Formats: sequence, structure tokens, C-alpha cells
Amino acid sequence: MTTTPTPLNADKLRARLVDNGPYSAVDVVPVTGSTNTDLVAEAAGGAADRTVLIAEEQQAGRGRMQRSWVSPPCYGLHMSILLRPVVARSALSWLPLVAGVALAETVGEMTDVATGLKWPNDLLLGEDRRKAAGILAEGVSTLDGMAIVLGIGVNVHHDVKDLPTGAGGLPATSLAAEGAHLDREEFAARTLESLAEAEQLWREHAGAAEGGGLLDRYRRLCDTLERQVRVEFGSGEPLSGTAADVDTSGRLVVRAATGVRTPVSAGDVVHLRPTAE
Repeated sequence: MTTTPTPLNADKLRARLVDNGPYSAVDVVPVTGSTNTDLVAEAAGGAADRTVLIAEEQQAGRGRMQRSWVSPPCYGLHMSILLRPVVARSALSWLPLVAGVALAETVGEMTDVATGLKWPNDLLLGEDRRKAAGILAEGVSTLDGMAIVLGIGVNVHHDVKDLPTGAGGLPATSLAAEGAHLDREEFAARTLESLAEAEQLWREHAGAAEGGGLLDRYRRLCDTLERQVRVEFGSGEPLSGTAADVDTSGRLVVRAATGVRTPVSAGDVVHLRPTAE
């Protein structure tokens, strides 16, 4: 079965997500360099909390560790969400993990594909755990305080031959390549609804993910836990050990062979071998 990529209907998305939903604005543009770059500029200009920008084609998308993200028109889902939560700055590191939970749970609800998360928020699909999506959070200091722009990029209709080789030791995949042929518009709407639910729960607990059960939801989805990992930092010695936990700050806790536990807030995690039985 092959799904023909079709453009999103911005009016229908606005009716569902703005007129009858939790968002302030939803815009769909045919092409842009990066939805995150555009929405960061809008945030600085005073754009409202829960503003969404979606691009049919993204020509200069950015992922974690400055990786590029390019996709042909109407094949992927490329969207950014502007959030202005009133929480302690130390709690903001949880937002990309909350977005990962929303995305993974949506895919799990809409498909039969095995789904997981590589810490902090890469979406993994299939029994061999290939990467289908990434999430990038960027902070913006504005006159109204700190804003966060969450960028979500998902491979939806791509054929295997059109996918990049992947990063962090993981090959790439798409929903279609895993046998899930979704309506991209419905997928976008349900992902944004799931994100709104999870993020509102997080706000209601003042950014404490464990208070609303989000930490437990994340741990259940996190495929990194109990794996042997190597965390690379770009410079200096990498950290190797067992991914023992994700703590209340959203950090990955790596346990060395000596038993020393080191919390990691940023770094490129490489899965070294399958989950221990």
C-alpha cells in the first residue's frame, strides 16, 4: 500500500486546534528554511503562547547536535510550537521529553508499529529500532519572559531509499517504511492534541514531570534504559556504562562498571547493544 502525499488543509487544522482546541494560532506554509528559525523570530516579536507553524517542505531544518533535516514537499511532518510556560527555568529541560512522550504515544495509538524513545527524544520504530523523528527545543528570551520553541520533524511517507543513513549509530526509517500509512493531517492534529494534553499536565504541576505521571510515561517509552551506552560530548572523553534511569530533571543517569552514577543533561547517546534480558 502506498499513500500519495497531499497538502495539509490549514483551515481544517485551525478549526480543530484553534477554534475548538487548545492552540492560539496554526499556520501552514508551503516551504521555509526552518520552522524553528521562523517561530523563534515570531516569539521575539510577541507571538502568543501555543502558536504553531507547519511547513510542507523544510530546506534548512536543524536537529540536535546541529544535524540537518531535509525532506521533499508533503512527505514529512515539520512543525514548531511556541510555548510560554510560567515555571522555573530549571524545569524547562523537560519540555522536549514531554514532546517525545506525546509523539510516541500518538504513533502507538495510531499504528501497530513498535515504538520507543532514544534519550532524550528521538522516536524509534520497529523491532530493530530505527530513527523516524527528532525534536529540538530552543529557548528565546523575550520582553514577556522565557519562551520555548519545540521543533518536531517526522519521516511520514518516505521510501527507504530516500532516507538518510541516520545518526548516533541508528539508521533512519519512516512511518511508511514500517508499514504505517497514515493520513498526515490527522497525524499532525492528534500529535498536537496529545502534546497540549501532556504539556498542560506538566504546567499544572509547575514543571514537575513526576507529579503528573509524565516521568513514568517517559520511562515506559524510553528504549535507552538498561542499555549499554556511550555518551559523546563533542570534546573530551565519552562516558560509557549502563543507562540506569531518567531522573526528575530529565537527565539520563549512567552507571559505570564501578557503580558510580553520573547524570547527563546533554550529549549524543550511542546504544551499544540490545536491551539486556
